[in-house]
Amino acid sequence: QVQLVESGGDLVQPGGSLKLSCAASAPIVSINTMGWYRQAPGQQRDFVAAITRGGTMNYADSLKGRFTISRANARTVYLQMNSLRPEDTAVYYCHIEGTNVWGQGTQVTVSS
Repeated sequence: QVQLVESGGDLVQPGGSLKLSCAASAPIVSINTMGWYRQAPGQQRDFVAAITRGGTMNYADSLKGRFTISRANARTVYLQMNSLRPEDTAVYYCHIEGTNVWGQGTQVTVSS
């Protein structure tokens, strides 16, 4: 089974940017859609963005214009996050849509 490892989470000031990476243990070209989700303390895990094998992107309405998902190659998916706000603080997870495959998550904290 393919394993996913996220990285790039950090402490950043409001208005700052971060780029998260999701690396798969095997090529993911055969996987249709990869997604990013996030979970804040005490909250449910929410959809952030997804990208299909063909490159079609989909975003949570509230995040459009600030977050960008991309696929660099067969193993790597990115999430570029700009103009970060304290409410973006959460653990961010990578996910293969339609499966139970999730990464371990990477912590993003937005605070001054």
